Amino acid sequence: MPPPLKVLLDECIDRRLARSLPGHAVKTVPQMHWSGLKDGALLAAAARQFDVFITVDRNLAFQQHLPAFTIAVLVL
Repeated sequence: MPPPLKVLLDECIDRRLARSLPGHAVKTVPQMHWSGLKDGALLAAAARQFDVFITVDRNLAFQQHLPAFTIAVLVL
C-alpha cells in the first residue's frame, strides 16, 4: 500500500472535500495560516510540506511556472 499523500486544499475549495480523501493527510490553506499568500509564495510554502495542492484557480498555470515547484497541482 502506498504511503498517504499530504494534500493541501486551497482557500476556494470546500474543506468538506477532505472527507472524500480518506487515508491521506489533508489540510486547508486557512488551517496552515497561509490565507492571503500570493500564488507563488503559497506554492513555494506548500511544496516544502505537501505532495498535492488542490485548487479551482484555472488561471494558476498561466500565472505561475508550475514545473518550477516540486508539488503536484490539481485544478478542479
